[in-house]
Amino acid sequence: MVEVNVDNFEAEVTQNSLPVVVDLWGPKCGPCLALMDNVTAMGDEFEGRVKFCKLNVMENRRLAITLKVMGVPTFLFYKAGELRERITGDEVTLEAIRSRAEKLLG
Repeated sequence: MVEVNVDNFEAEVTQNSLPVVVDLWGPKCGPCLALMDNVTAMGDEFEGRVKFCKLNVMENRRLAITLKVMGVPTFLFYKAGELRERITGDEVTLEAIRSRAEKLLG
């Protein structure tokens, strides 16, 4: 998984030819940390088809605000540079992430 920030977000996410899943997380977010290993494994599973990135909201507060992220965990799903879907809080499950990542391939 690629770590994104204000400097590389555009190149890695909005200008990427692949669909992109962005995992917005915080170092003090228990659910975020609990999901991280499984999301990294999912990124490996989708390698070459969907790019998985992670964004630490504590280190990138302005970018998180620009993305209208009010809480973590939040996942953003991009295709052709456009935000297609977002899930946050209790909506975030491994099944929800997987189904939306697969939907980006359709």
